[in-house]
Amino acid sequence: MPRPLSTASHALPTPRLVFRVRPLTALAPLLLLTACASTPLPPWTPAALPRPPASAQAPQAPQSPAPAQQPAPAMAQATPVAPAALPTPQADQAAPYSAAVAARFPAPSVTYNTPGLQPGRTTFTSQAEIQGWLREQAAAASRSPGVRATVLPIGRSQRGETLEALVLTRAGGTDPAVMQASGKPTVLLVGQQHGDEPAGSEALLVIARELAQGLLLPVLDRINVVIVPRANPDGAASDQRATTGGLDMNRDHLLLNTPEAQALARLARDYNPTVVVDAHEYTVVGRYLQKFGTVQKFDALFQYATTANLPEFLTKASEEWFRRPLLAALKGQNLTTEWYYTTSSDLADKKISMGGTQPDTGRNVNGLKNAVSLLIETRGVGIGRLHIQRRVHTHVTAITSVLASTAQRANELHQLRPYLDKEVSGLACKEQAIIEAGPTAAQYDLVMLDPVTGADKSLSVDWDSALALRSLKARARPCGYWLSAASTVAVDRLRLHGVQVLRVAEQGSMLGDSYRETSSTSGERQDVRGAIADANAIIKVQVSLARGVVDVPRGSYYVPLNQPMANLAIAALEPDTQSSYFANQIVRGLQSTVRVMAEPTVKLEELN
Repeated sequence: MPRPLSTASHALPTPRLVFRVRPLTALAPLLLLTACASTPLPPWTPAALPRPPASAQAPQAPQSPAPAQQPAPAMAQATPVAPAALPTPQADQAAPYSAAVAARFPAPSVTYNTPGLQPGRTTFTSQAEIQGWLREQAAAASRSPGVRATVLPIGRSQRGETLEALVLTRAGGTDPAVMQASGKPTVLLVGQQHGDEPAGSEALLVIARELAQGLLLPVLDRINVVIVPRANPDGAASDQRATTGGLDMNRDHLLLNTPEAQALARLARDYNPTVVVDAHEYTVVGRYLQKFGTVQKFDALFQYATTANLPEFLTKASEEWFRRPLLAALKGQNLTTEWYYTTSSDLADKKISMGGTQPDTGRNVNGLKNAVSLLIETRGVGIGRLHIQRRVHTHVTAITSVLASTAQRANELHQLRPYLDKEVSGLACKEQAIIEAGPTAAQYDLVMLDPVTGADKSLSVDWDSALALRSLKARARPCGYWLSAASTVAVDRLRLHGVQVLRVAEQGSMLGDSYRETSSTSGERQDVRGAIADANAIIKVQVSLARGVVDVPRGSYYVPLNQPMANLAIAALEPDTQSSYFANQIVRGLQSTVRVMAEPTVKLEELN
């Protein structure tokens, strides 16, 4: 029976299996972590709404006495604009459910006022409007004493649209090295990787304004923030999920075949964020109505990184330091939440699955980079502009909670990240590495809505839990990987992620395991939904290993695993998984890669 991997310490509401790991308090002797600030940050509350009662705030776990710290800044509210009537949906945006369902999602008491949310507007904020908005916020922020802000070009889309990020900091400058030297954690906020999911982008414009000149400005005393409001401008212009080339960029974060994913990888490599938030929306009706006769209920679905080889304490920090306060913040705004889940496009398949375990999404790849990586999805796909103020309000509330948690935990996070990097680096040549993992089957009580009456409708469903991963394939963790001199594309992609790659400076030999093909077929990448939008077929190979001394010529490459990005390198370079560089023909030929099983003695040099 495959063994469970590290998981969160909580159980499912209707558990069949319970998995536990050490609490975060066990990390204290290792990190000398300080306790949380003596003045806890309250949840975000719009000025137009009463502050939620104390019972709505996240419970604070008992902690040992801590050195005196500066009080946390009073937490921020999005500045409400004058109340205005929401735009009336156009005829082609009629609700795909009854008025009783729509009544479950009233507009918030604050009206957000981005370009795309203006009264009477029928389109969302354009790319040109986003660019103008970011420049306005950078200029406003720079007028505050000590705040540095810039709009940073990070790449171009497949149609040639400029991809931009807003950088906000109180460090000496916006250069990555200067910001890292400040000792403050950096939060990277990314919106609209899928072009038909606009609420996250609109919410990030609100967040940008509040950080630059509003009530979120005080958090810059403790953290740095980088915002990419729209990662897929081509898809947004066409109101389509995929990029211009027909690729799902949120399944491209390991392979980096799209310029959009490359831009985000380069940004993450340079700014090394401690926390990453990926803002999405999810399908409301569609196959859920067809399969279950129901409509999706929850304002927000949430999940952190769930893939093989993640450090245990990264998962614990994601759960205890971020998810729990986030749930309390949403509850305080009368917004409902659930774990992120999805289902197959096959109408005969009634299984519900949490977010995938493959190392290909932004959520999982940033986790492999040892960042707290969080996915937030609001109910929006397929309903046009319906409930758009509530959807934006949900994202603003959730993202503000993440910023508050990062500010509150800034000292702990500053110490946690080096610890994780050291822990991962220290595993080289030791123990086992998980090559492929899968979710654990369970039963779950899931609440949806009756599409006519709007009443709650509880379903007991087959549920694939990503909180408890099963090891499907494991091998001894190598000391590193040798790559042939012809593997330049793979080397470039790894380096774009921030993986250290060395060049063999003199011909020599290494003790290693070579891959031998035992079977091979062609196929396509799959996720829970079905086939992933990707025009390229993959090579589905099974292998055996052959130990021996391997001659390594000058000009070939070595990827050591005594580095923080080791787990990402494993995901990319073990050939017999659907996400690997070999399966996706970035590495050509099994003979191009060797698992090096002893520290090499050949002369190696850094790449320029």
